[in-house]
Amino acid sequence: MKKTLAAFLIMLGSQQALYAQQAPVNWTASWIETSTDEAPNRPAQYYRTTFDLKKKVKSATLLITSHGLYEAHINGKRVGDSYLTPGWTSYYKRLQYQRYDVKELITKGKNAIGVAVGNGWSRSSLAWGDNKDRWGKKLGLLAELQVVYTDGTKENITTNNNWKTANGEIQGNEIYDGEAVDHTLTQKGWDNATFNDAAWKPVTVATFDNKNLIPTENEPVKKHETFKALKVITTPKGEKVIDFGQNLVGWVVVKAKGKAGDRITIQHAEVLDKEGNFYTANLRAAKATASYTLSGDAVGETFEPHFTFYGFRFIKIEGYPGEITPENFTAVAVYSDMKPTGTFECSNPMLNQLQHNITWGQRGNFVDVPTDCPQRDERLGWTGDAQVFFSTAAYNYNVKNFFSKWLKDVAADQREDGAIPYVVPHVLGGGDFGSAGWGDVSTIIPWEMYEIYGDKQVLVDQYESMKKWVGYMEGHINKDDLYRYGSHFGDWLSYRPGNDDGTEAVTDKYQIAQCFFAYSTQLLINAANVLGKTEDATRYEALLKRIKDAFNKEYVTGSGRVLSNTQTAYVLALQFDMLPEGEPRKKAAAYLAENVKQYNNHLTTGFLGTPYLCHVLSDNGYPDLAYTLLLQDTFPSWLYPVKMGATTIWERWDGIKPDGTFQTIVMNSFNHYAYGAIGDWMYKNITGIQSAAPGYKKIVIKPIIGGKLTWAKASFNSVNGTISSDWKIENGKLTLKVTVPKGTTAEVNVPDTAGKDYKTYNVSAGTYTYTR
Repeated sequence: MKKTLAAFLIMLGSQQALYAQQAPVNWTASWIETSTDEAPNRPAQYYRTTFDLKKKVKSATLLITSHGLYEAHINGKRVGDSYLTPGWTSYYKRLQYQRYDVKELITKGKNAIGVAVGNGWSRSSLAWGDNKDRWGKKLGLLAELQVVYTDGTKENITTNNNWKTANGEIQGNEIYDGEAVDHTLTQKGWDNATFNDAAWKPVTVATFDNKNLIPTENEPVKKHETFKALKVITTPKGEKVIDFGQNLVGWVVVKAKGKAGDRITIQHAEVLDKEGNFYTANLRAAKATASYTLSGDAVGETFEPHFTFYGFRFIKIEGYPGEITPENFTAVAVYSDMKPTGTFECSNPMLNQLQHNITWGQRGNFVDVPTDCPQRDERLGWTGDAQVFFSTAAYNYNVKNFFSKWLKDVAADQREDGAIPYVVPHVLGGGDFGSAGWGDVSTIIPWEMYEIYGDKQVLVDQYESMKKWVGYMEGHINKDDLYRYGSHFGDWLSYRPGNDDGTEAVTDKYQIAQCFFAYSTQLLINAANVLGKTEDATRYEALLKRIKDAFNKEYVTGSGRVLSNTQTAYVLALQFDMLPEGEPRKKAAAYLAENVKQYNNHLTTGFLGTPYLCHVLSDNGYPDLAYTLLLQDTFPSWLYPVKMGATTIWERWDGIKPDGTFQTIVMNSFNHYAYGAIGDWMYKNITGIQSAAPGYKKIVIKPIIGGKLTWAKASFNSVNGTISSDWKIENGKLTLKVTVPKGTTAEVNVPDTAGKDYKTYNVSAGTYTYTR
């Protein structure tokens, strides 16, 4: 295991390996804040100092964090290529600092450090209403440059009362509303040693105990793909709009040349309305605007934001000096720097687009925390969304560090009684805790992480949190062992056409809660067994039996029907092993298949039922029906948004209705990854890549043939190396090519062309080709 973990850290890159091995820092720096009254627009604050280095430098390391977001510069050059640092955590308990090797940025003699600090998540208004200053009313900076000279002596340059502060070109910055940059207020050279800072004000030193400071564990947010303008549009209303062709998260880099004081305003939107006009109603209160004021530089000017991000495909441009041409506008995707691990492709172009949409939904919503959406006045770490999508996310990217960091915030924000907040970091009200399927993030993701990466440290780290969550539910069961307590979201956004004909697919919330209570208890038992906590395992096994017995007594009829009689009701009962083996499970699967057919081969599941629907069908004798649902392209279905031109996963099955009108503006995101959880089934079943032991030490390759597919291929870069499965049907024969990495054994199940008969081969590492 140690060798595997070491190799894994090397694979992730030296920066992450360094973070994992960091010793606690004995900070000698002081927190500094601005000493001046703040303007109503809350501009970014700029800090600077100069220092002399009199000897030859062996190494120079900058340790830095902030209250708010920071961008650091040394001698006029940006430090690192990370954005939105120090990231978003539960700041009162966990505030990350970053560590940079800056030897190449400093020089013998006089040097300067300059740092801009913006509001970020710490002070921006979050969620709804005037919910600003969640983690404090003041911005602040803590920085320490540790210099080691070649003669072995050391020197620290730290934030202290010798620093100065001022405002500059960033005149407004909020997560939801965007950023305003005014080049007429640029203080040129402010981050250089020769800059005259006589007009700058002294800083104020603030006192904090620094107990919440932690090294960075996850990959930083960085720039990734860029998009040139696909086309410039004049809408029916006369608006000037650019289409970048992809719904993405990040910002637009703008080039312009004009007079001093010219102001360019850019608004961001995901879609155009039915008439082709710019549409932002679904952003609710988020202004999502960039404002750029020119200085009049004759050479031309370049603008981009620093402390915000936008979710968009389209931008509307006002005030641009001169003709709007594509070459002056470049969209940049910004998200956490996770390493890609999975690829999937098949003979159906719509499924390929679905996989594209899933991947881009993940990119846009993995900006340091797993958010529900990236564009409106929300962008929060909804726990239910994260847990349903985790398995798919882990196929597409290596998310070990990303979720290890976030799970510690889940535990940090967990209430003393064990309840988990709806969103993490927690920014909602005191009662927004404990929903079934949302709180279970505390058990589901740690266990799935262990299965995928084979590192039990996540179970060690999260075990008490897992136990507290199960304890919270156990503490609220009634005398019949039923968990019928609290407020729950239920099967969020399930099929509800709003008529009175009885077709609304509403599953009893407490019935759902009992299922997740059982599932979390089972996962806690699993974790206890892995960690050698036998007494806990025995105790929770007894509890699990009581939970399931209570479920069958309360929610299952004599004929084997599950109460609520919805797809989600059957799916959860089967997926979480709530029913006895044999005939009860067989009946439930048949009732589920019957229900799907009653809805004309459409799904009716919401956030909690959808991830498991096709799994339950294919695992219980209905793989063809799973394919039928997957390939359905009318509402509600996965391919309906694809048919409507989606480039990401939508929040609602019918965000855009067949007539081109929109769902309610109250809740209609066009970049919402939850329903993208079907990606897990595509990897596991269409191409058949499945883990049979933690860390993919043993794997199963068992593709399901169906859906009129003639070929499919996928690869997954596991901790041991790349696993691949590539099958095609040609000239009446099926050929399957499989790659098994070193340190892994595989059971390869080769189907015939009809997918009805399999031949099994047990193999070790290597590449194999089978034909039937």
